[in-house]
Amino acid sequence: MNSIIKIITFVCVALLLQSCIVITGSPEDCEVVEITVNKIYEGGEKDIVFAEDNGDFYYINRGLEQGYTLEGLRGYVLNKKATLHLANTLVGGSNHIAQIKVSDSIIFTEFTKQSTE
Repeated sequence: MNSIIKIITFVCVALLLQSCIVITGSPEDCEVVEITVNKIYEGGEKDIVFAEDNGDFYYINRGLEQGYTLEGLRGYVLNKKATLHLANTLVGGSNHIAQIKVSDSIIFTEFTKQSTE
């Protein structure tokens, strides 16, 4: 009986970890949302968080480790409309930004250059 509980626990943990894997294959695989960025701040482990007035937020995972700065991004994005491509997980959507675009300028992308259209 004890080994059955261990197996069930292992399977549940494995499924939970799999559901957290972010999928950013191409723009077509993402949910696209348009937001007005009202606040930009650091969150999590060097994440860059973009927030709306209504409390919704989205983030670039470890964006501060990729050479982006909060001040630099504020100049491009703050109080402007931005189009976000949000990565999916195995169980659905997420707040993980795979690409952010303001007007016709791509500010950040995880996609290869061929698939940023």
